[in-house]
Amino acid sequence: MSDLKVTLIQSQLHWEDKEANLRMFDEKINSIKERTEVVILPEMFSTGFSMQSSKLAETMDGSAVQWMKKKAAEKNIIITGSLIIEENGQYLNRLIWMLPNGTYGTYDKRHLFGYAGEQDHYQPGDKRLIAQVKGWKINLSICYDLRFPVWARNNIQPDTNEPAYDVLINVANWPQRRKTAWMTLLQARAIENQCYVIGVNRVGNDGNNIYHSGESSLIDAMGEIIYRKSDDEDIFTYTLQRDPLNEIRKNIPFLKDADPFTILPEA
Repeated sequence: MSDLKVTLIQSQLHWEDKEANLRMFDEKINSIKERTEVVILPEMFSTGFSMQSSKLAETMDGSAVQWMKKKAAEKNIIITGSLIIEENGQYLNRLIWMLPNGTYGTYDKRHLFGYAGEQDHYQPGDKRLIAQVKGWKINLSICYDLRFPVWARNNIQPDTNEPAYDVLINVANWPQRRKTAWMTLLQARAIENQCYVIGVNRVGNDGNNIYHSGESSLIDAMGEIIYRKSDDEDIFTYTLQRDPLNEIRKNIPFLKDADPFTILPEA
């Protein structure tokens, strides 16, 4: 299993301006000089965290999805981040895992942020997405999902005797006023799931004058902070190494001692 190079892009967002955001991220990705394999963008990276779902949504044939497809192919990278998607008459906060060959996986945000009334404008998802690249298994989540440890729970798979995933990625528009929760939960999810955790947040004020300080982070399986950036836009590339993760899981194999559980579908 090879090491994996990932790039976190912490950025301001142009409020509800898809074309401006796509141009901006196009330039930011073009500016990456070193080789990378996975580029991670924030939640609702083409619009900001807007409740104007009917006004801003696109289909899976829309311009932002097509931009992801084109850029992933052009740079031979995986691009991930969430968009406002309309499907079958419903609106979704959908993370897209876009591969260079144009195929993709999707994850619809499970936990909708009631404080902002997100549940009044979007439909919740009901299943996790664990993507695979170069032998790494990557659990994908969106913002408020981070508060729910059962949804993120790693467990030993009976068929392989290995953990379900190796990396947890969370893309967010998490406000500065609750940054203590953001930073604490990222570390907690890394420790309890014995995995790398990557959180990519936005910076700056949104259209509701809510300030975001970023604090995008990369954390190892012991909860140690490898990278964290406050307030400023930043592009950070790092090589996830498999050997240290294997050593941690070998020397402290607590996932094997965890309580078994099953997440049942809603009736």
